[in-house]
Amino acid sequence: MTAREHPPSWSHVGRHAMFPEATHDDVARFDFLANLNGYLSAAMLPRVREAWESRVKPRFEREHGRPPADRHEVRKAIAGDPVYQTWSALRRTSMEMRQQVGRALVLHQLPELIEKARAANDGASTLRLDPSITPPRYADAVDIHCMPGGYHGAICDDDVSNGANYDAGIFATTGGMLGRYNDGGGRALAQWLRETRPDFRPRRILDIGCTVGHNIVPVALAYPDAEVIAVDTAAPMLRYGHARARALGATNITFVQANGESLPWPDGHFDLITTAMFWHETSNRAMPRILAEIHRLLAPGGLTVHLEQPQYHGMDPYEQFIRDWDAYNNNEPFWSEMHDYDLKAKMTEAGFDPATYFETKMRGVVDRAIFPEAGGGSEDYGRAPMWTAFGASK
Repeated sequence: MTAREHPPSWSHVGRHAMFPEATHDDVARFDFLANLNGYLSAAMLPRVREAWESRVKPRFEREHGRPPADRHEVRKAIAGDPVYQTWSALRRTSMEMRQQVGRALVLHQLPELIEKARAANDGASTLRLDPSITPPRYADAVDIHCMPGGYHGAICDDDVSNGANYDAGIFATTGGMLGRYNDGGGRALAQWLRETRPDFRPRRILDIGCTVGHNIVPVALAYPDAEVIAVDTAAPMLRYGHARARALGATNITFVQANGESLPWPDGHFDLITTAMFWHETSNRAMPRILAEIHRLLAPGGLTVHLEQPQYHGMDPYEQFIRDWDAYNNNEPFWSEMHDYDLKAKMTEAGFDPATYFETKMRGVVDRAIFPEAGGGSEDYGRAPMWTAFGASK
């Protein structure tokens, strides 16, 4: 890798009052993982493509008399190739190591983090937890991203450990490409709204599947007069996210423990409803129910917009296969199916007028002086900040 391609040191991560304290060794561990991920992406992944083009694909074509029909045939054909096996094994290992490094950072200071969160959260009307809300199976059946316990895992009362782990480690996972505060998606959405709808002034905003609020905080700051509701089913994420938002000055957000399939607000209550990196972690059964709730809750003239990884339509089968890696190796069981969806059809089935549907590309807003562009400015299979944005109005 060139100097430009090396990710920034984790020491550049944005710190706020809830952020875990780190030692020199913690920084070194995160830096190792960021550079390992960079090497896997910039140096090893092209070798996987080379193995596919020069060896695996020709063998498949000789045996079948045709090119692979889809990503599933690509996966089966290349599964035994030593170059692919090396890249895949190292990438999976890096994911597990990232979680353990973040977990080690957090657990030795968990009592202090819990006290910080309590100081920000206790008695606050802007944090509403509901013990009757149970995690949906699609969100709780596996440890998503290899994070022990997933989003909902709790090891003690008032636990915030997985929220802190998620906040601290994503900077290393993405090589800093989401910005100091890992909020590149939310900043991109806020900028897109300003540019495409300069007169839009939502009074009420809803964000579904907010986790720790990385992407709703920039939107809330962009509309400081709006009432913002951020919902999730995971209490540990909401505790940490609420304290984090207050530390960053986003005091107009109320964090609510609720299930997006059935939400406690009246019809037409919100002018803007958003999600970010949410649908690929949502089951095929739940998605229509949540979209129907979005349609119900959206006010006439309101807007819903969603950030996701790019859909597979029109992609080369090999590129689809590489993007599908997370579905088979990073505990993302709905990733593969979700990226085959006809999103316009999904929105139409939920009640939206197909004439109002839109789909565009959205690149994260980051500090280019500090954070180099991964992949030479192209999408980097989840590391570089390039997403599909889709939505509709009512």
